[in-house]
Amino acid sequence: MSIIKEIESIILEAEEALSKAQSEEELDTNKNNFIGKKGKLTQVLKGLASLSVEEKKTVGKLANEAQVKIESIVESKRNKIKEEFYEVKLKSEFFDVLRTEEPKEKGSLHPISQIQYEIEDIFTSMGFSIMDGPEVETDENNFGALNFTEDHPARDMQDTFYTKDGNLLRTHTSAIQVRALRNLKPPFRIIAPGRVFRYEEVDASHENTFYQVEGMVVGEGISIAHLIYTMETLLSRVFRKEVKTRLRPGYFPFVEPGFELDINCLVCEGKGCSVCKQSGWLELLPCGLVHPNVLSHAGLDPKKWSGFAFGLGLDRLVMMRYNIHDIRYFQSGNLRFLKQF
Repeated sequence: MSIIKEIESIILEAEEALSKAQSEEELDTNKNNFIGKKGKLTQVLKGLASLSVEEKKTVGKLANEAQVKIESIVESKRNKIKEEFYEVKLKSEFFDVLRTEEPKEKGSLHPISQIQYEIEDIFTSMGFSIMDGPEVETDENNFGALNFTEDHPARDMQDTFYTKDGNLLRTHTSAIQVRALRNLKPPFRIIAPGRVFRYEEVDASHENTFYQVEGMVVGEGISIAHLIYTMETLLSRVFRKEVKTRLRPGYFPFVEPGFELDINCLVCEGKGCSVCKQSGWLELLPCGLVHPNVLSHAGLDPKKWSGFAFGLGLDRLVMMRYNIHDIRYFQSGNLRFLKQF
C-alpha cells in the first residue's frame, strides 16, 4: 500500500474511532493514537525518506491536511460531549436563583476571649502594652527568675505539669513578666494574657487549664496606691459599677509585700455560694510590689526602680460578669452554654 493510501485509511479509521468516544478522556486517548508523537500518522511519515522530492511535497501536504482534519473532528466531538454533559446536569439538577437562602448559623467568640479583648482595650487605654510568651516554659522563667529557689516551699504551692525534656507547662503568665524585664527598658507598663496549667483537682471554682492576665508596671516611685487605683479602675470598667474589694496579706515569691485582692462575690452578692465557698468573697488576683530580687535578676537596680505586678484570673472574672456558677463550663465544649454569649 502506498503512503497516500495509508494516510487516507488513517483518516477513515480516526473518524470512526473518534465518533465513538464517550468521554473527553477517551477522546484524548484516540487523538494520541493517531496524531500523537507515537501515533499512526507519525509512524507513516517516517517513510518519507524513500520518496522523491515531488512525492514528498504531495505526501507532506496530504499529511498536514489529515492532521488538521483529525484535530477538527476531535474539537467538534469534544464540544458535543460537553453539551451532552450539561444537558444531563440541567435535567437532573435544579437551583432557583431567586429562592430565599436559609440563614446561616454564625459562630461567636468564647466568653473568655470576649472579656480578654475587653480587658486588653481597657489596659491599652491606660498606656499598657500587650505581650505574649510560650505556653511551654523553662523552669528558670517560670520559677527561678521569679525568686523561687530550687528548694523553695512555694514551688509546692503550684502543682506543675512537667515535660520529658525538663521544661513545663507554665503555671502562671508571670513567666512573661520575666521576658519583659529582660527585653524592655523601664519605665514600662505591660499586660500578658494567656492560658496556664495547674495539676489540681477540678471543682466548681478550680480548673487544670485556665486563663490569666499578668500585669506589671516598672518605674520610679511606684507604690501600693498605684496598684490599688489600677485594679479598682479595671474592675469598675469591667463590671460597669463600683465593686467592693479587699486586700489580704498574701505570700508570693516574686512580690514583696504581697497581697490577695478579693472582690465581693457577684454571683451571690456576698451571701455565700459554691463559687465563693460560702464566704461571700472571691479570690480574684494575687498582687504586690515587684520583689527587689526579681528586679536584680533582670539587671535593674532596685534602689532606683520599683514596680507592681498582678495576676488576674480571667475565668473567675467572667463568672462574676455573667453570674456563672461552675468554671467547668468553659472547657466543656457545650454549645448550648457557649451560644449564650
